[in-house]
Amino acid sequence: MDHFTDRDKLRLLYTLAVNSHPILLQIFPGAEGWPLPKYLGSCGRFLVSTSTRPLQEFYDAPPDQAADLAYQLLGVLESLRSNDLNYFFYFTHIDAGMFGVFNNGHLFIRDASAVGVIDKQEGSQEANRAGENKDIFSCLVSGCQAQLPSCESISEKQSLVLVCQKLLPRLLQGRFPSPVQDDIDSILVQCGDSIRPDPEVLGAASQLKDILRPLRTCDSRFAYRYPDCKYNDKF
Repeated sequence: MDHFTDRDKLRLLYTLAVNSHPILLQIFPGAEGWPLPKYLGSCGRFLVSTSTRPLQEFYDAPPDQAADLAYQLLGVLESLRSNDLNYFFYFTHIDAGMFGVFNNGHLFIRDASAVGVIDKQEGSQEANRAGENKDIFSCLVSGCQAQLPSCESISEKQSLVLVCQKLLPRLLQGRFPSPVQDDIDSILVQCGDSIRPDPEVLGAASQLKDILRPLRTCDSRFAYRYPDCKYNDKF
């Protein structure tokens, strides 16, 4: 940011302090494969982006649509946790309004204001230097006396646990016949258990995806993967 003027820096800092969502939309554009809507513009506290329906509107969706949305949601978290650019994204808190669905059935992050980003190549170094280098950015946003949390304190399971506790039960409970429903309910308990170690939670999420995959149907309601799903099991 060497080319930024003081006014540019203050504008960026104000936006980050008020709502980091528009900044993330520009740094990680949907056109490059990130699960975020297209950024159209912002001014102060106002942001314009492509429209989506909030996830809570689909709590009463048919079982195949609920399975598809849950499968996508787990896929989004997987891409945020593991990607080619080596960034790790995590949610500090979660509610259904943070996710939206386009008309083609594709699920995206509707509100990224509660998303944190760690550069896994630089995170440890930056955390170690955080206490030493106090600049206008750290002082204006969090205060010079505040100690920034270590990147190592954020677990890989954090976002999964939140989703399995707060969102997936609303989509999936009581939707499918036994024994499929019994398996789903059991896995949701494992996935939402914050005491379990990371590998167990990640493994439970992987099992849930395997169960959900064949429960999805292939028709024009899911235009984001139709008609490709007719010819390729990947979709």
